[in-house]
Amino acid sequence: MEEKILILDFGSQYTQLIARRLRELQVYSEIYPFNHFPDPDASVKGVILSGSPFSVNDPDSPRIDLGKFRKKLPVLGVCYGAQLMAHEGGGKVQASDTREYGRANLNAIKNDVLFKNIKLGTQVWMSHGDTIKEVPSGFEIIAGTESVACAAYKIKDELTYAIQFHPEVTHSTDGKTLLHNFITDICGCSQNWTPAHFIDTTVAELKQKLGNDKVVIGLSGGVDSSVAAILLKQAIASNLYCIFIDNGLLRKDEYEKVLHGYKNMGLNVIGVDAKQQFLSQLKGVTDPEQKRKAIGRVFIEVFDQEAHKIQDVSWLAQGTIYPDVIESVSVKGPSATIKSHHNVGGLPETMKLKIVEPLRMLFKDEVRAVGTALGIDPVILKRHPFPGPGLAIRILGDITEEKVRILQEADAIFIDELKAHNLYNQVWQAGAVFLPVQSVGVMGDERTYQHVICLRAVTSVDGMTADWCHLPYEFLGLVSNKIINQVKGINRVVYDISSKPPATIEWE
Repeated sequence: MEEKILILDFGSQYTQLIARRLRELQVYSEIYPFNHFPDPDASVKGVILSGSPFSVNDPDSPRIDLGKFRKKLPVLGVCYGAQLMAHEGGGKVQASDTREYGRANLNAIKNDVLFKNIKLGTQVWMSHGDTIKEVPSGFEIIAGTESVACAAYKIKDELTYAIQFHPEVTHSTDGKTLLHNFITDICGCSQNWTPAHFIDTTVAELKQKLGNDKVVIGLSGGVDSSVAAILLKQAIASNLYCIFIDNGLLRKDEYEKVLHGYKNMGLNVIGVDAKQQFLSQLKGVTDPEQKRKAIGRVFIEVFDQEAHKIQDVSWLAQGTIYPDVIESVSVKGPSATIKSHHNVGGLPETMKLKIVEPLRMLFKDEVRAVGTALGIDPVILKRHPFPGPGLAIRILGDITEEKVRILQEADAIFIDELKAHNLYNQVWQAGAVFLPVQSVGVMGDERTYQHVICLRAVTSVDGMTADWCHLPYEFLGLVSNKIINQVKGINRVVYDISSKPPATIEWE
């Protein structure tokens, strides 16, 4: 049975990082909103309670029945999670004059398995206004800092631990060691969750789930749908039918190149030219959410038409990955919905197809690792992420064929130059954005009033957070000149230097 650690999300900006760190330690983890927490089954080896922007003293702060897992499973409370257990146990948690934000050092550590191989003075990352002033009876303080006496505690006669710092961030120097101690020495995890293990278990599950049913999948040319397709092919062979739709919003010449590549991979793929169907439904639409919904609707309609041409199809496979799932959940406390995803949340009943999502619980870098283990061409695996709605959400405002042409040309120059200058693989995602403004320029002896292109390039691990990429000025100057000189309709190029958060990677 798959071993797992469950993470309860109370709204911390770092919750996803906890999951990332556990998976780096080859232990499978899942995040659940605190108010949608499942009853743990035999596969659950431990529970981690995340931090939160709330105070436990707020009347509306998130609460959970701790009896669901306390004394039954190992527990690690992080920041708010630590304060919640202390508060519920009758301890005193209150706003402190010695609030800690940022780096601190542990100046007291008791000999405990949680702090095995962690030396006195180790740096930790604090982010809390409240502090635990008094621990309840039966609670033992096992670490402290100069200003916070209780930086960590354990509950006697239980495998329940809590810390007031964040081990998941890199600023906590020995944070990964602490998490390793928790999952191995306290939870007893075997650390066997690897790409090869994922492939074996997923293919077996797909065989059992799908049987002899026929499955259709929409390919996009990206990493996610390609890896999902190869996994499905291993499970059901010729019962997989792939459909690659040209929505008129792909990169320049992408449809022809990708279709050829898929056929070389041995996939049974059908190409569909649906450009006019998508563009007609987007005419005059300016709201980003409406664009996404229109594209999702047409995508499903086209899929429905193609699926009906194949006899007895039962399933639609999708390349949904974990950040899509997390960002599409909106509950009180944990992160609000950032954007809707047309591949998350089901299909209209008229389509009469069940959904299968082989990659639903993987982060992007994990998908690439699985793809490598499957032997997929590195050219596909190293491709930058590309949004499902395509260039529609990189054209701010209404969409026309002319704007698509301009953006495709500008984007192609940017991407080609990144590759030519050996910068492409140093960037996690790059693309051009068509801005809804025009600016004055001078070309030759003539005054111009033309469009503006914004270049966007970010570094990231999984897309949950991202930093703008510090590309060389000379390179940016070269790309700008090429775009302005070669793309008719553009007279100005700008570069986006925003990080996520507070911005998102895409503009819409």
